[in-house]
Amino acid sequence: MEPTQELVDAIYLEKIERARKTDPTEKLWSGGQLFADACTRMKAGIRHRFPEFNEEEVHRKLLEQLETIRKLHPKSPQ
Repeated sequence: MEPTQELVDAIYLEKIERARKTDPTEKLWSGGQLFADACTRMKAGIRHRFPEFNEEEVHRKLLEQLETIRKLHPKSPQ
């Protein structure tokens, strides 16, 4: 059974409302936590692709990948 567009829209609007009500400090903490979680997953992927890497090499590869991402998706001017 597929969700209706009305249900999808209602869920989306609920998420927006919840985000608007979230305390700015909590938003900041959540952003850092999401980044840490992403780095943990990226490191797991690196270890999978390069099982011979030690922790220093995994960390170096992570930094390389983050730099590549930064270059591909530069911060837009504000």
